[in-house]
Amino acid sequence: MNPLLRTHRLLLTPYTPADEEEFVALFQDASVSRWMGDGPSTEAEDRALFSRIFTKVYAENRFEVWAVKVGGELVGHAEIKPTEASGGHEIIYALAPGAWGRGLGTELALALVGHGFDTLGLAEVHATVAAENTASLAVLGRIGFVHVRDIQEDDGSTTRLLTCPRTSAPAAERVVRAAEAQSAQVRTAEAQTTDVQTAEAQTP
Repeated sequence: MNPLLRTHRLLLTPYTPADEEEFVALFQDASVSRWMGDGPSTEAEDRALFSRIFTKVYAENRFEVWAVKVGGELVGHAEIKPTEASGGHEIIYALAPGAWGRGLGTELALALVGHGFDTLGLAEVHATVAAENTASLAVLGRIGFVHVRDIQEDDGSTTRLLTCPRTSAPAAERVVRAAEAQSAQVRTAEAQTTDVQTAEAQTP
């Protein structure tokens, strides 16, 4: 069974049947699904995919899949699993547009990498990202992933294979530093918000 993973703001928890509508809404959002797998699917296909999480992935303990939540609301999806393309374990994640621009992608990627290293004992963690997905490439680059090679897809597009090796001390240190910096930034922002709210409350 998937373990619970917690970050400063995120809860990664196994899906429950009650998550189906939010899952389908996430995967039906074209701005999200364009970067996932083979791209957008029909609603029926996404509902079948959700069902397979229980009947195949969880039931057969194939790999780890989480609902990503903030304050009880499903804001994303996450996986770590062996893939043929990477030749090892790959992290896969997506966030709803409402969760963009807040550093949650970095926080989520760090949680998955940390789980791969610390819990699964992996020597390296991989990711495959569309060459056009510059935002995700930038996030992964900041936390220690390096470009290994390009994969030419059947439709003519290019996918970048990235790797974050555990044995590379600089990469491991970058992951730790990035996690610490992310938490510090969040705490600072929350403190500033509290100070503003307090000042407004005291203003006559």
